[in-house]
Amino acid sequence: MPTATLGALELTTLLAVARLKDEAYGLAIRRDLAARTGRDYSVGALYTTLQRLEDKGLLTSRHSEPLPVRGGRSRRHFALTGAGARALREAERHAASIWAGIGRPLRPRLA
Repeated sequence: MPTATLGALELTTLLAVARLKDEAYGLAIRRDLAARTGRDYSVGALYTTLQRLEDKGLLTSRHSEPLPVRGGRSRRHFALTGAGARALREAERHAASIWAGIGRPLRPRLA
């Protein structure tokens, strides 16, 4: 099976789901993305990305029981699939390959 191509927001979202584990639902994912990227993604952008990742087979979702407060709603929780975990490992290997040979700290060359 070919490796799924991931955009930057897709990769960041997959990482947030992996990090949040059982607490990976819309608002928690959105907060994690904002804290780590400094960007406030719209609800629409986030759910479009989550749906795209689910369509690619990298995530699954399920609805929780309604929250135990008056008028409580259920949450849609997300989890990595095996393919999602493999895609993250592949993205990490790819990034390491791109960065290979770059010394620390990265210094500009003076002309």
